[in-house]
Amino acid sequence: MTTHDPQMIKGVLGLLLLQLLDEGDGYGYGIVTRLQENGFEDLAEGTVYPALARLEAAGHLDSYLLRSAAGPARKYYRITAGGRTELIRARRDWDALVERVRLLTPTQLTAQTGA
Repeated sequence: MTTHDPQMIKGVLGLLLLQLLDEGDGYGYGIVTRLQENGFEDLAEGTVYPALARLEAAGHLDSYLLRSAAGPARKYYRITAGGRTELIRARRDWDALVERVRLLTPTQLTAQTGA
């Protein structure tokens, strides 16, 4: 199992959620499961649900109820046009950040610190 820095995950969770929901609608537990299956095994439901609520409040997601054969109706989320715009912005910012971090290779850091 891979563990992740909770603060790093918190910083990119919105991007991850928008990306998943851009691929198709989903409900909370199903989204958590998809994230866990994609390498975020330590991600808790209690982290995802508030992030979904924040994205919905910001207008990046809409929600609707859909009956479930296995119990009560589930709240499904779908990305909005504003959410797609946010996803494009967040991807661009993420890519720029990754590139800046990549440029700080261990060789350059060692040379700067004299280690």
